[in-house]
Amino acid sequence: MPAALGFGFPFARRGSVSGRWCMPGSAEACYHRAGTGEPMKLITWNVQWCRGCDGRVDPARIVRVSREIAEFDLLCLQEVAVNFPDLPGSAGEDQVTAIAGFLPAYSPVYGAGVDVRGSDGRRRYFGNVILSRYPVLRAYRHFLPWPFDPAATGMQRVAVEIVVQAPKGPLRIVTTHLEYYSGLHRVAQVERLRELHAEASAREGRAEDSDDSARRGPMAWTPRPRSAVLVGDFNFRPDDPLHARMQAPLAGGAPAFRDAWAVAHPGVAHAPTLGLYDKAQWPGDPFTCDFVFVTEDLGARVEAVTVIDKTQASDHQPVLLQLADG
Repeated sequence: MPAALGFGFPFARRGSVSGRWCMPGSAEACYHRAGTGEPMKLITWNVQWCRGCDGRVDPARIVRVSREIAEFDLLCLQEVAVNFPDLPGSAGEDQVTAIAGFLPAYSPVYGAGVDVRGSDGRRRYFGNVILSRYPVLRAYRHFLPWPFDPAATGMQRVAVEIVVQAPKGPLRIVTTHLEYYSGLHRVAQVERLRELHAEASAREGRAEDSDDSARRGPMAWTPRPRSAVLVGDFNFRPDDPLHARMQAPLAGGAPAFRDAWAVAHPGVAHAPTLGLYDKAQWPGDPFTCDFVFVTEDLGARVEAVTVIDKTQASDHQPVLLQLADG
């Protein structure tokens, strides 16, 4: 494993390529096999702080299972912890560093919704991470609304967004994990995700800066395209009005999101992603709360969406998206 990434704050340290957070030495290895005609492969998975149905916390198992699923280009994980020994089964391990250490050819981008001081005086983080084999042009970490709800506390939620240089051009990848305990929170968070997408779509029309762009440092222009893939644990079900709201038209010409499962499997009920095996936490029927949304301009490129129903490495099941030509 490489040297620790040094989570004095919740982002991996910067490697040798300016403008992206990556594993040292991994910059060139991040480039995808452009021109091969292979689809882009993305896995999204709520890993429950790497805790399996057997109660064991094992970041190495998460990576191993992900690799068995596919030779993925993007790995989007929710519920990834750093220094949280109070979580069941955890010893307070730095799970971001551990996972990134097993994937040296990928650039990790981590965003923590929860950032608190532990009893030992060290920071504790809980959030989402994207690991990309594509070059990461820019990264964003968006705190989602956390309005006061007298019926539920919940926790601060975050959406991690990256712009990657995919073979067909820049593409936005966003992963998130919406509130479980509060419907009020989820409503506000869905609206914010829609606003962020509309904002990015409006910015795409901006012309690239003039010839002094390279000298503008942090203000230099980078693309933020309309085309996007939004994945994660949304804590709503397919029949929830929020599922339809996530796909509703947007103002300003932004392409609407489409549920990639429905694109790949028209008329077929969603395969369940939660409660297949962990009956202690989820004693009822299995259900779907993990989704892949793609902007409508990407719909024709959706080759497959697959729920991996055999693994018990988390209480959730991973979902694999294959997008034509990367």
